Amino acid sequence: MTSSFLISYFVLLVIIGLVVGSFLNVVIHRLPRMLARQWREECAALAAETPAQDMQPSLPPYNLVTPRSACPDCGHAIGPLENIPLISYLWQRGRCRACKARISPRYPLIELMGAALAAMAALRFGFSWETLAAVVLGWSLLASAAIDLETQLLPDVITLPLLWMGLLVNLDGLFVPLHDAVVGAAGGYLSLWLIYHLFRLLTGKEGMGYGDFKLLALIGAWLGWQQLPLVILLSSLVGAVTGLTLMALRRHQREIPIPFGPYLAAAGWIALLWGPQLTDAYLRFAHIGG
Repeated sequence: MTSSFLISYFVLLVIIGLVVGSFLNVVIHRLPRMLARQWREECAALAAETPAQDMQPSLPPYNLVTPRSACPDCGHAIGPLENIPLISYLWQRGRCRACKARISPRYPLIELMGAALAAMAALRFGFSWETLAAVVLGWSLLASAAIDLETQLLPDVITLPLLWMGLLVNLDGLFVPLHDAVVGAAGGYLSLWLIYHLFRLLTGKEGMGYGDFKLLALIGAWLGWQQLPLVILLSSLVGAVTGLTLMALRRHQREIPIPFGPYLAAAGWIALLWGPQLTDAYLRFAHIGG
């Protein structure tokens, strides 16, 4: 392949990453609200307060497409020129075009991260099916981590399809042999399940949610059981350092739980790109130290 083709391929992936990042902002904002609405309707139907079929006509459609995106402060509908990834935010100086209310920096940050994940996958795997699979995983992990950070919720509609997708992409060993992927999925779920119940038995408290089990299971399905120790170690170290730092700076109260999903997602992405290299480096260091 020529260098010009590879450069064009890289630039195209980055642009697509920015566009996908813009869509992920919609997913991050709306999906938890869509699920909450669905749960309320199901609870009302089960309690026989209002039949589900009677509730539907009274509620306006709310999904990833409808209604049109608007400013939460003034309701100004966002036009096409105001929805260009990253450029619109910079052009409007981070403010609503109508009411000048400040726009959360989360929006350009997610767009940049979407582009960065695509660029990292392209640099690591080149022009290959691995790159395509990796960017799908990376973008999904990004959405899951952001939702968990804001709501302490890891939606099954993201984690469960990703788990099955991990097994499917490894049918012919795209990242790892299928046997390792199946064992990784089971081992990922059961390892955190065991830690959860031991922690609850010893402390009487719940240390994490079942969504974390499913997230590590999907990471195991993509990367194989061999990478699970590295993922658990990386996520635990980063989570512990972050939690202690926030409490030391008094930006987080001790009794408020810190979501573990973002750390698992970040560790899974690192392991996907550099897992074997990190493991080999650690084993060499341990051998020299021994």
